[in-house]
Amino acid sequence: MVLLPTTLRGQETGDVTPKDKLIIETVLRLQNFDLESSAPAKAAVMRYLRAEQGSDRYFELIERFKPAEVTESLVQYSIANASETGGVRGAELLFAMNQGKALIAMATSENETKSQAAVQLIGHAAGKQTVSILFPLMQSDAAPATVRSAALKALGKRLDGQQKIIKLVTNGNLADDLKFAAANALLSSSNTEIATTAAKYLELPATADSQPLPALSELVKRKGDAKAGRKIFETTGTCSKCHKVRGAGKEVGPDLSEIGSKLSREAMYVSILDPSAAVSHNFETYSILTLDGLAITGLLISETDEAVTLRNSEGIDKTIAQEDIEIFKKQKTSLMPQDLQKLLTVDQLVNLVEYTLTLKRAGG
Repeated sequence: MVLLPTTLRGQETGDVTPKDKLIIETVLRLQNFDLESSAPAKAAVMRYLRAEQGSDRYFELIERFKPAEVTESLVQYSIANASETGGVRGAELLFAMNQGKALIAMATSENETKSQAAVQLIGHAAGKQTVSILFPLMQSDAAPATVRSAALKALGKRLDGQQKIIKLVTNGNLADDLKFAAANALLSSSNTEIATTAAKYLELPATADSQPLPALSELVKRKGDAKAGRKIFETTGTCSKCHKVRGAGKEVGPDLSEIGSKLSREAMYVSILDPSAAVSHNFETYSILTLDGLAITGLLISETDEAVTLRNSEGIDKTIAQEDIEIFKKQKTSLMPQDLQKLLTVDQLVNLVEYTLTLKRAGG
């Protein structure tokens, strides 16, 4: 057992102290040091991990000592930073610590945003386990379309994942709401056989001038005209009929005034071209069938013991008494049009995305 000098022993609780930092420097220099052999050293390390989350030293300490106590906080950090290097690094450490199950559990969370983030991280960090973890989730009827699409995207970055997906495609067993994501993953595959086979079954949607839509990997490389994109947003693209930007437009879908601070260029294209795979939390579509045969589809505005209120695509709220409802269910598809690209040319689509990327919070 290695004992630290008494002068380097930190407090058991509290913020990181200069002594803590000295302890950490010391234990990192000691080869084969067992963190469990010194309560003061472990306390100092844990205080540092709580205070310096995301720093290089934070990751170094976890990689070196693999303290199981940090699992929950590391999962939360990784989920919150899933699109950043730090989030991926955290996920890699979770699997290295044999704590990947904590991240896998998050993939089936009731919070779709966290589920998508977990799936994305698993795709980056699970290695050869990726297919066995995400393929069943991609096919699960219980999982939201957003999560299943994220799983397919993650699988599509691996050859073994592509092979599983193309088998579903050729057998006619791939769900319709995954075909857009599958087309983007398979048609651009570096494996010629997979790409060629996929082209026989899948295609990306055509645009207003009947030109095939380029793959996402190509679209994200293009830069557009934001000024022209704003005009598309307000006219041809029909976006303002459902979305507000700085007070202008209709409040059916999410307010997009700060959307450029929230979505990457690729995510912006997905939200337009495959809206059911990118629907925002609290903006899922529901349908009601009344006892007298009226069918209503829209966003859920309120639900009480007495009545349910849905807002349709025209922004009109309709309230139905619970006693008049025969069927009330959540839909897998978004209220947003599924073929919006048919209204636009590729250049118009690129301009539209360029405009939405300028919609950022102050200082963002």
